[in-house]
Amino acid sequence: MVGIITYGVYIPRYRIRVEEIARVWGANAADISGGLGVYEKSVPDMDEDTATIAVEAARHALARRPVDPEEIGAVYVGSESHPYAVKPTACTVGEAIGATPNMTAADYEFACKAGTAGIQTCMGMVKSGMIRYGLAIGSDVAQGAPSDALEYTAAAGGAAYLIGNDEPIATIHHTCSYTTDTPDFWRREGQDYPRHGGRFTGDPGYFKHVEGASRLLFSHMNKTPKDYEYAVFHQPNAKFPQKVAKALGFTLEQIKPGLVVPHLGNTYSGSSPIGLAATLDIAQPGDRIFVASFGSGAGSDAFDIEVTDAMRGGAFCRDAAPSVETLLKNPIYLDYAQYARHKGKIVMQS
Repeated sequence: MVGIITYGVYIPRYRIRVEEIARVWGANAADISGGLGVYEKSVPDMDEDTATIAVEAARHALARRPVDPEEIGAVYVGSESHPYAVKPTACTVGEAIGATPNMTAADYEFACKAGTAGIQTCMGMVKSGMIRYGLAIGSDVAQGAPSDALEYTAAAGGAAYLIGNDEPIATIHHTCSYTTDTPDFWRREGQDYPRHGGRFTGDPGYFKHVEGASRLLFSHMNKTPKDYEYAVFHQPNAKFPQKVAKALGFTLEQIKPGLVVPHLGNTYSGSSPIGLAATLDIAQPGDRIFVASFGSGAGSDAFDIEVTDAMRGGAFCRDAAPSVETLLKNPIYLDYAQYARHKGKIVMQS
């Protein structure tokens, strides 16, 4: 069975509180934090971008299991914020971790579900026998225009998943997707910041597609929410995943371990992969995990995952890389001016 061989996460230490952003724009911080369920978000250092975050996440994954990088036959990096419009991030990641030149590599874009799309591609290539291992990464330094609603949540971080069939720590029993042409969020070529359709991002965007993919997976697997110990949903804020979980029949206890958005923000392509990683950080063999990502434009990928005995024995060592909980500790808080400099909203003149 194809599954997750190892995984790793990277989150920058810098943070900005929602109340600090609200202070600058004269907004009510309590209303924003209460409405979104987000209180602070991660911010990249001035020398960090999607590529460096992806590399760190990949290195953390390989620290947990000693896989020869030259056996990685595919590298896919999903992001909305690739450093170059024409120059693949995936090649940089492959070179940095020592992967063989005899690999296929590509950058994916599908708003916030590009990372899970990479997982699906790796699954197919491993299952077909084309490659032994495939590396799928969701990484972003998410953009939000000054004073826009997105600025309160658009964050930085990424997660890497090595997919294979050699004693996976978690088997991926099935995956399916639900996709339509719903332009609820977009950024045209040359524009610095994305635009969004306001309330349409919720419905018919997020809820229609996440529920569509979820119910399709339940039908394919003949499962219900009660068959899963945990569930992870894309988390643009804390409100949406809780609402869709309730609508589908999941409980707060099932989604709580992976609901990291209140102190992380929305890492776009890294969002549901980081939520899954936080869940894998505590999961035990036999635990079943439901995952549904979402990407504006719009689509959702759903996964049925089961943790195996390899999680707590053999070549894999969960403690060899930092957990999501550890990466969220000891933050360095910035004021808005420092944050603006880190994000390149203001640039020093030479």
